Amino acid sequence: MNERVHRAPDSGKTASADAPSHASSGALSKAMVRRIVFSSSVGNALEWFDFLVYGYFAAIIAKAFFPSHDEWLSTMLAIGTFGISFLMRPLGAIVLGLYGDRKGRKAALTLAILLMMIGTLTMAVMPSYQHIGIAAPLLILFARLIQGFAVGGEFGSATAFMVEHSDARRGYYASWQFASQGLAAIMAAAFGSLLTAWLPQPQLESWGWRIPFVFGLLVGPVGYYIRSHLDETPEFLANRATRAANSTGAASTPDVSFSHQWANLLLSVGIVAQSTVGVYVLQLYMPMYAVKQLHLPATASFAVVVLNGGLQFVFSPIMGALSDKLGRIRIMLGTSIVMGVTIYPMFAWLQASPTVLSLVVLQSAAGILKAAYSGPMPALMSEIFPTRVRSTGLSIGYALGVTLFGGFAPTIVEAFIHVTGDKLAPSYYVLLAAILSGASLAIVAWRMRGGTRQPA
Repeated sequence: MNERVHRAPDSGKTASADAPSHASSGALSKAMVRRIVFSSSVGNALEWFDFLVYGYFAAIIAKAFFPSHDEWLSTMLAIGTFGISFLMRPLGAIVLGLYGDRKGRKAALTLAILLMMIGTLTMAVMPSYQHIGIAAPLLILFARLIQGFAVGGEFGSATAFMVEHSDARRGYYASWQFASQGLAAIMAAAFGSLLTAWLPQPQLESWGWRIPFVFGLLVGPVGYYIRSHLDETPEFLANRATRAANSTGAASTPDVSFSHQWANLLLSVGIVAQSTVGVYVLQLYMPMYAVKQLHLPATASFAVVVLNGGLQFVFSPIMGALSDKLGRIRIMLGTSIVMGVTIYPMFAWLQASPTVLSLVVLQSAAGILKAAYSGPMPALMSEIFPTRVRSTGLSIGYALGVTLFGGFAPTIVEAFIHVTGDKLAPSYYVLLAAILSGASLAIVAWRMRGGTRQPA
């Protein structure tokens, strides 16, 4: 398959998705690479750490902020609040995406992590329902909405910042977006496992669950400091200078230019589906599923998620680097096919043999497949959109994909199991996402072979 993405750089020419377009030149030093990777990944890691911790402690948070005589209803309210925050992602994607395309990737990254820190601080210090009544769940919802808004623009700006420093290794650099998710999953699950094992239940419910959010507050200022001292990307600066010299009409502004990108946007939403379901069903929801449906120990369930996150952390950069040589779609489409074929048998086996070993096997396979798919994904998505609207396109495409297929995934799966009693529900949801993403990738490949040009 000849994988050439015919996107429209601002010169109006086409470029290859898997070969350098020489938009940026010069080899980066190892110190600069580390700085770029850390500064771009820290916000993503903090985002996923906070979101995963909230999910892992959803049952405890439900008792603290959403009291109800019906335990299932209380848990669903907590999970629902988790999902509602995703409704702010598209708005954040539009606002911060346009901000990043106008003012620069650095400006958007710095603002995004500042907003995430505000939401994390609110979660860490919020009094319970017992102390301040209805204000508690309302303020928790407010904190989640702030974080959802910030996260909406985080992915696009961070990915654009990574890929615009080097054309030759875009897959490798951008893969750290999802490697950082794996690291966040390790830390979040480790907190869940250790706190569940070490603290008595009354202490865990009273104050222990707040410890991970306090930890997030320690990470945030470091990321904010580093981001505020970054240099803007060479590709963005060159593009801004070109637009300033050649453009006199409103038609070249980011919001107007983006009106030509709807087909790319829809494809990017479909591409995100498998990746986000892999996180919210196979990582976030699995500890709750293992405890409630398989009756496995909570400590072991969290430990298995650490394994999943570790595999994602290790293999995402490897698969991103391979995509620079082998092509992004070859790897991603193959992964969609494997996931679609194997996910139902794996869950059926887990249901028939609900042991920690079975869960380890499933989570190991899921972690490797997640890394193989998500590692190359940010680079592929970035190559779909031209530089002048890249931050906006990435942000909106990712935010819509996560909102539609990820944010409410635990709620949908849990409700389906509750209504039907079918404990294989997670496999159905993952299978549908794999089919959708595979179809989107196939369309992108067809457009590449056809030499489709995208309007600048």
